[in-house]
Formats: sequence, C-alpha cells, structure tokens
Amino acid sequence: MLTTRFVNGAPNWIDVGTSDIDGATSFYNALFGWRFQSAGPDAGGYGFFQLDGKTVAGGMQTTPEQGPPSWTVYFQTPDAESTAKSAEQAHGRVFFPPMDVMGKGTMAVLADQAGASFGLWQPAVTKGVDVANAPGSLCWVELYTPDIAAAAAFYGATLGLETSAESFPGGTYTCVNPAGAGEESMFGGIVPLADDPTEAESGPYWLPYFEVTDVDAIVAKAEEQGGGVRMPATDVATVGRIAKLADPYGARFAVIKSAQQQT
Repeated sequence: MLTTRFVNGAPNWIDVGTSDIDGATSFYNALFGWRFQSAGPDAGGYGFFQLDGKTVAGGMQTTPEQGPPSWTVYFQTPDAESTAKSAEQAHGRVFFPPMDVMGKGTMAVLADQAGASFGLWQPAVTKGVDVANAPGSLCWVELYTPDIAAAAAFYGATLGLETSAESFPGGTYTCVNPAGAGEESMFGGIVPLADDPTEAESGPYWLPYFEVTDVDAIVAKAEEQGGGVRMPATDVATVGRIAKLADPYGARFAVIKSAQQQT
C-alpha cells in the first residue's frame, strides 16, 4: 500500500504531461474532483492537481518533441545523482539529469533497461504528494515490461527494490516493495507486456492506479468526457474492481476500488 510515510524506493510523486492542460484539468476534475493550481510564473506552466486542498499529482502542458501525453511515476531517492548513475550502470538511460526544482527538491527522468520511463524525486521542502491510497489519489503502480527478471534486477540495482511472487487464480503476480521494508509495504507489480496486447507496440511503461469509490461510474464518466476505455471494469479476486483508461489526449492510467475499500 502507498502512504505518505514515504520510504526510499517507493513512489512519492506523479505527474502528467499533456498536449492540453486545460482539457486535462477538465477531464480529471470530472473524474476525480481535482482542481489545478499553477506553481507560479517561474514554474514553466507546471502546476498541481489538488483534491480538497491537498496535492494528489502534478501536471503541465508538453510539446510533441517531449513525447506523447503520459503519466510519469517518481520514486523517492536520498541522492538523485547517485541513483541516476546506478541506472546508467544497469543499462538504463538518463533523459533529464538531476536538477533542483526551486528548492523544493531534486528531480530527474530516466528510462529502465527496456525503455520504460520513470522519475526520481529527492525531497527537500516538498516531500511528495499529500494524499495516497485514498479515493481520488494514487494507490498502486504497475510496470509492463517484456522481461520481468531483467526489470527486477534493474530496479533492485537502481532503487533497491525487492520482488515477491503472489499466487492468484490463473497465475502468479510479481509484487514490488522497498528493500527491507517488508511485504506490507508493497506498492506495485511487474507484469508481462504481452498481458497488455493493445499496448505492446508502444513499448514498456509504468501504469498508475487511482483509488475510486465506483469504478463503473468513473468508466462511464471517462467515456462521456472523451476518454478511452482500454480495459472495461473487471473484478479481480481478492484485489478489487479495476478498469484501464486513457484521457482524451492519450495518457494511460487505471482506476480501482480496492478489496479493502469494498463495503
């Protein structure tokens, strides 16, 4: 489970780069009730999605040269420079080297050995998102990759992550947690890219999950607002009810009503 008691190696920030920040704001407000607040004139258009006055994500308008609209998951590190070097040594790439963000912390954007992009956030004033694992906020992340063992090795070497196998009807799921933090600190999973055939051509990626109280209502609202349904609402035993979506600009995400949230 994700919480705001951040641990090194676990996700602590998330943001969306989009071709239309106003349109994205309207879409996510309709789905989750988020409101967008600019980070100020010196932030290059970056801002914060807030729910009840608390930050749940970041966002900004991007250009085609910066890549297609997408969500980026950031992982906590005590030393972004060192972590970026570890990523390169593990056959990853550094897209944007570590840089100070107005004294709030240090960020970087990397790619793993298979090409899936992810971010680093070294906290200073801003520790991370204000809310996690609650309705309307990030609660889980999944890496879709062609080689689970290679991905586990990369993130172990780069972020110190550990994996474990969880059995479920029909197969095994590879869970991820920070080193030494125990399986109760699981925050995500690693999934074969072949399990997502509609996205296989676009390559490996991290998929964020947002907790919701009614998956079917969110799916209907997403379609109404011009989004796409990549996987319809589906019950997963012991996990909850999930759906995979895309916003009107193509950024992929998922929603879940977790089993522990079921009433």
